[in-house]
Amino acid sequence: MAYAFSKIAFTPSVRDQQDKNGAGNYARFLADDRTGGDVLTEREAAFIQSSDGFYQATVSETGWPYVQFRGGAAGFLRVIGPSAIAYADLRGNRQYISLGNLTRNDRISLIIMNYALAQRLKIWGRVEVSEVPSSATDIWPATAERIITITIEAFDWNCPSHIPRRLTEEEFGGEIAVLREENNRLRRALSERQAGTE
Repeated sequence: MAYAFSKIAFTPSVRDQQDKNGAGNYARFLADDRTGGDVLTEREAAFIQSSDGFYQATVSETGWPYVQFRGGAAGFLRVIGPSAIAYADLRGNRQYISLGNLTRNDRISLIIMNYALAQRLKIWGRVEVSEVPSSATDIWPATAERIITITIEAFDWNCPSHIPRRLTEEEFGGEIAVLREENNRLRRALSERQAGTE
């Protein structure tokens, strides 16, 4: 676990609970000689840009958290700098809860999942909301209402222990095709056998 993530996550009340529950060894992640966790490496960049969805959390002006799923084709969440990512905000159900929250509190948290590989990347950052540049219509979808740019303050990889293994239809597609063909072959063989006994 890198320093940047520990610095944000391990508040005094969290440290108190770690100590009370026998997990005080996490204090070593706050040592002055530790660094990192706020500049993306090739591993994080590749993972982010291959993602087809993530969960994002914002906080309302009344203190309530709001979690929303954002999805799209792989690459819709883009790495635009060593500590910056962005995505096009598309029209949804027009409740604008996340957008409203971000106008009062620019903090955001993302959890990016890859269920097939049991991988999970957590990101904390601050958001800048901007209009879609007219010169960038070949980069962002024509239906984009705005661009959400996140300056990363910290990230960390989660332990894969309790991540359920799931595959998308595309990821499982080849195996499904093989199973369908096998099923069809067995049905034909059964039909031929039944026809031979009549």
